[in-house]
Amino acid sequence: MSSILFVKANNRPVEYAVSVKLYEAFLENYKEAHPDDDIVELDLYQEHLPYLDTNLISGAFKLGRGMGLTAEEKLITDIATRFIDQFLAADKIIIGFPLWNLTVPAVLHTYLDYLNRAGTTFKYTPQGAVGLVLGKKVALLNARGGNYSEGDAAASEMAVNLVVKNLNLFGITDITKIIAEGHGKSPDQRERIIGDAIQLAAQTAKVF
Repeated sequence: MSSILFVKANNRPVEYAVSVKLYEAFLENYKEAHPDDDIVELDLYQEHLPYLDTNLISGAFKLGRGMGLTAEEKLITDIATRFIDQFLAADKIIIGFPLWNLTVPAVLHTYLDYLNRAGTTFKYTPQGAVGLVLGKKVALLNARGGNYSEGDAAASEMAVNLVVKNLNLFGITDITKIIAEGHGKSPDQRERIIGDAIQLAAQTAKVF
């Protein structure tokens, strides 16, 4: 039995949100194909996560050096630690999120801020940062109305790229990407693009 963490970073209704359609298709098919796995769902919009600030930065720094924390530092550091522990306990992680304004929703950025903890998810060495989170599989379910896979727009894509770079920092390289793109730019192909992506999400979930 594996421990699976599903992370959802879009609170729009499924009928309006393509990344939620991908998320639900993957979740449903994964459950059917892996009935014995322990599945945890994390809806980031339901967590009301405090943003990264001086208290978390100072708290994480002090925690790593065995120093005492203020009450404010301990409060937000304990919150971040809870999500780090949950992430580290999972064998497989699925993250569903859209591209909004060229990047990820703020809740997902904050979640990644929490996971970035020197000495826990990565460490500094004279040769640079080295990831400490090994042996995990991750699936990224992303939707973007424009085409960002190639051409000039590729340099503006800071959603999937942002998540991948953070995962790589942690030492995670086994990453599957399922991306629906261009359905906003090409409305005449919208249904096909979305349908193909949902089908791919469903098929991937069965063997993930």
